Parts: sequence; C-alpha cells; structure tokens
Amino acid sequence: MKLSLRTKLTLIFCVLSTTGMLISWFVNVAFLERFYTEKKIEDLVYIYNQVSSSFLDDGHISVEKREDLFSLCETKNVSLIVVDYSLHVQFLAGYDLDDTSLQKRVGDIMFEEGEDAERVIIENDEYTVQIVNDDENEVEYIEMWGDMSNGNVYVMRSNVDSIKQVVKVANDFYVNVVLLVLLLSIVITIIITINTTKPILDLVHISERMSNLEFDVKYKTKSNDELAVLGNSMNKLSEKLESTISELKAANLELQKDIEEKNEIDKMRKEFVSNVSHELKTPIALIQGYAEGLKEGVIEDEESKAFYCDVIIDEANKMNKMVMKLITLNQIESGNSKIEMERFDIITLIDTVLNSASILLKEKGANVFFDNTKSVFVWTDEFQIQEIITNYLSNAINHLDGDKNIKITTILHEKTVRINVYNSGAHIPEEDIDKIWDKFYKVDKARTREYGGSGIGLSIVKAICESLNMQCGVQNVEDGVEFYIEMEREVT
Repeated sequence: MKLSLRTKLTLIFCVLSTTGMLISWFVNVAFLERFYTEKKIEDLVYIYNQVSSSFLDDGHISVEKREDLFSLCETKNVSLIVVDYSLHVQFLAGYDLDDTSLQKRVGDIMFEEGEDAERVIIENDEYTVQIVNDDENEVEYIEMWGDMSNGNVYVMRSNVDSIKQVVKVANDFYVNVVLLVLLLSIVITIIITINTTKPILDLVHISERMSNLEFDVKYKTKSNDELAVLGNSMNKLSEKLESTISELKAANLELQKDIEEKNEIDKMRKEFVSNVSHELKTPIALIQGYAEGLKEGVIEDEESKAFYCDVIIDEANKMNKMVMKLITLNQIESGNSKIEMERFDIITLIDTVLNSASILLKEKGANVFFDNTKSVFVWTDEFQIQEIITNYLSNAINHLDGDKNIKITTILHEKTVRINVYNSGAHIPEEDIDKIWDKFYKVDKARTREYGGSGIGLSIVKAICESLNMQCGVQNVEDGVEFYIEMEREVT
C-alpha cells in the first residue's frame, strides 16, 4: 500500500516516541529500585559521617548536634541508635521503631546472636552495610552498623519495604505519565507533521501543475527556511518557463504566419504568372498572326493592310495598358507608391474625370447625372482618388445597359463623405461580388475582352483604399450596380 509522506512521517515519529517511552519505562522498572537503594546507602554513609563527627571522645554528644541528628534522621527516614559497651543508649533517633528493638538488634550484633538472614552489601573497617530480614515483623531493612572511635556502637537502618513501595508508586505513576505523554506526543506529532509537510505538499502540487504547463500557481510563504528558498526558486523557474514558452509560442506563430505568407505569395505568384500568361496570350497571338499576314503578303489592298495594322496597334495598346496597371498595382501593394495628403475639392475632381471621359460617354449614349453645385473638401491623396473615380467611371461605362444612366452622388456624414457611382445594367451575381476585387477576375469574360478590360482596375481600387485606410465596396441596387468609396472630409 502506498503511503503519503505525511503518513510516513507521522508513523515514524509515533514509533520513535513509543519506543522511547517503552525504553524509559523498562529502565525505570529494572533499575529504579537499585538506584533508590544506592541513594539510601549514600544517605546512611552521610549520617554515619555526621554521627562520627558529632560525638565527643568521652562518648557524649552536644545538645546542638543532637538536634541536628534528630532532624537529619527524620528527613532521611532513617532509624539510628548509639550505645556504649554496657548497652547504655547514648543516642536514639527515628520513628516506627522503639528503643527495645534497636537495643536488641545492637546486642545481637555485639554478641553475634540472632537468626536474621543477612546479605552484606558493603563491608570495611568503619562500617558494614547489609540487607536484613526481620522474620518476626516480616520487614526487610537496609542496615549499617559498626564501632565508633570512642568505643560506642551504632546501628542505622531504613525500611526496604518503604523503598519498594515508593518504587512501585513511582512506576505506576510513570506508566500513567507515559500513556499521557505518548497520547500528547501523537497529537503533537500529527500537528507538527501536518505543518511540516504542508509546504512540501504545496511544492508537489505546484510541480504537478508546472508539468501540465500551468504557471499561474505560486508558492507562498513567510518563512526563511530551505523550503522557502526551494519554493521561491520554483516560482522563478515557473516564471522563466512561462516566459520562454510564451516566446516560443510567439515565435512559432510568427513562423506559421511566415509560412502562410510564403505559401500565399507562392500561390499569388503562380496565379499571377498564369493570369498574365493568359491575358497576354490572345493579344500576342493576334499581333503575331496579323504581322505574319502582312509579312507574307496575304493581302494586297491598302484598306486591308490598314486594318491589320490597326489591330496590331490596338492589341499592343491593350498590352501596354495592362502592364502599366500591373506596375501601378505592384507599387501600391508593396508600399512603394508615394502618398501625398492634401486638401482638395472632390466635386471638382469628379468633374475633371467626367470631362476627360466625355467623348466616350457620348459614344455610349450615356445619361450622366451629377450634382456639382456645392464643393466638398477632403483630406487625402488627390492623384490616387482620381485613379479610383476613373476606374469606377470606366467600369460603369463598360457595363452600361438598360436606360444607360450613370449617377454620381455624394452623401455627407459627420466626418466623412461617401461617393457613389451607379450605372444601370445587369446585376453582379452574388457569388461574384466578393471576387471582383481579385486580380484578373472577370465576371463576363467575353464582354471584358470586348472593351479590352484586364481585370486589374478594381484590384487597384482595393489596394489604394487599403493604403489610405478608406472604405470601398459594391452593391446591387434597383436596375443596376453601385460602387462606392468613403473618405475623410473637412468639417467646417
């Protein structure tokens, strides 16, 4: 079974705490009684030294020293008797013992009588320490006895049963303390483990989020320990990874755009070559055919020769116009066309274009309607606007039909003016409306060929409008088609 870090640490600390408590309890049970006995022996030796120094050479003791020994024996829970060789009591201290039993014990020691079981612990020239069993009273003592330098004999003893009782009470109390401390240790261990592992688990969570490329989560801490340093390092790593990935994505996007632009340019180049080849194929074939006819003398009369020459000149002019328009379009699309912003009257400009096309308008029998009574000043490139109006008017003339009406109207808005060029005639098919701005696109190829159109004029209009940030478009209206352009005007 897979355990979490928090669970592992909690179990480890709990096991260590329990083991420590059990070892402590075992040491207490095994060695406390021995330790208590050794301390009691030290107390007996200390009292012996005090007794030896308190008695005078004549075997007597001062009142002051006597009170000190009384207090010392009571404090150490020791019974003491000092007698001379005539068994006269010189000093007696302690409680729970009477002088008869102590005197009897002194007599037994002096005359080596008694059947008490004895276990000697320490024996030297000054004293003997032993364990004595009093079978009559069923009591066990730690006993010290010996001869003093003044000839007196002393006996000291302390109840071993009291020691065992104290040890038992201490061990019982220690068991309760151990259980309580163990419980508190477990609770404290859990709390400490939770607080200790929380930042680690936070770092694990952050690393998992980072592996999934989620960099919005950050490590937050107010400490200054190693985990805080690691967390701050991960925050910096996250920021750098996010920045690097963003840069890579941006670079990849730019690369994709470059690839798409390259593919689009290649496509446009292929289409351009194909369209130019197609557009030039017919005039070149005509020029070649008529030129060969003139060279080979297939015609003899002057009128036919003149006709052949007119055809060659006309086709050459068409080719020249198409090439010039392609050059103009290329300059505009590449940004090499110089833009000159100036203030001029758009009404005057339209009049100029109409006057230039007056002969062609008469030949077509066109009815032109244009209100040129009020001036409208605009801010833009006059030459390029004239190019647009010329293209719109030429397109209207070439597709004129029905009532043969051409209407040019101006609509004033708050900051712009819209120029509409309408001609009566057939509508543009809906599926072709968005395509007529493409280079070489022709709705009616036969009619376009008839008037010498190349399909480039409206592409030039679109390119000029984009370069000047203007709006242009076309819509089918009642009995005809209307092209428009919208530009900034001077507000008075």
